[in-house]
Amino acid sequence: MAVVRSETRDGVCTVTLCDEQHRNALGRQLITEMIQAFEAAEADDDVRVIVLTNEGSAFCAGANLSERSSGSGSDEPAPAAVSSPTHLFGRFARSPKPYVGRIAGHCVAGGMGLAAAMDISIAHEEAKFGFTEVRIGVAPAVISVVCLPKLRTADARATFLRGNRFSGKEAAEMGLINAAVPPERLDAEVDAVVDDLLAASPAGLAAAKELLARVPQLPTDEAFAWTSEMSARLFTTDEAREGMTAFLEKRTPSFSRRRGSGS
Repeated sequence: MAVVRSETRDGVCTVTLCDEQHRNALGRQLITEMIQAFEAAEADDDVRVIVLTNEGSAFCAGANLSERSSGSGSDEPAPAAVSSPTHLFGRFARSPKPYVGRIAGHCVAGGMGLAAAMDISIAHEEAKFGFTEVRIGVAPAVISVVCLPKLRTADARATFLRGNRFSGKEAAEMGLINAAVPPERLDAEVDAVVDDLLAASPAGLAAAKELLARVPQLPTDEAFAWTSEMSARLFTTDEAREGMTAFLEKRTPSFSRRRGSGS
């Protein structure tokens, strides 16, 4: 039985974690199906935005401990998507398409890595967060790569070492996610973000994501040189010409999409 469901509508691919029995823990099957859904969405030219969400009370409960405690859970070698963290946590920053996290449940341990790795994440206020690894004798090792850049040092030390749970509001204040809202407002907040992304130029979004990934890694002089070249190149593209013409003509650019409108 599948534990990940994927649906594409009006340019938005919604990937839903639905392994409620295991609280959407990161096991072999869930990771493999999640990667397959992401790869299909990224290869589909009709998909402009990818939303990751969940069914049940947990967005993601971290590693599947039943698999970890008994080895791999199978005599078969793990697929690359499972054995290499970069295939999962590292893919979101590399993708030219924006990923939005709709966190409709508790999010701990490895789930924190998923939430932090999204381009934009919004949770409902009743969701609990936490780096709980130290309480079972391990540490938030792999997910630290995507979580630490978002955290103040003081917050990182306190949350990594205490292993305590905290509210969605606190997670947003720390910068791990973008916002936490009442459950009844979650869909409206996510929809507002998705609508903004659909209105944007796909090439512009891809370039913005490349900036976010590369500029912080470059020395200042190299960053200015590289971004100047990118800017000059972008201004010559068809999408840029259409965007500027539409702005001057006070109309919606042809690349802008609206859900339910067929355009």
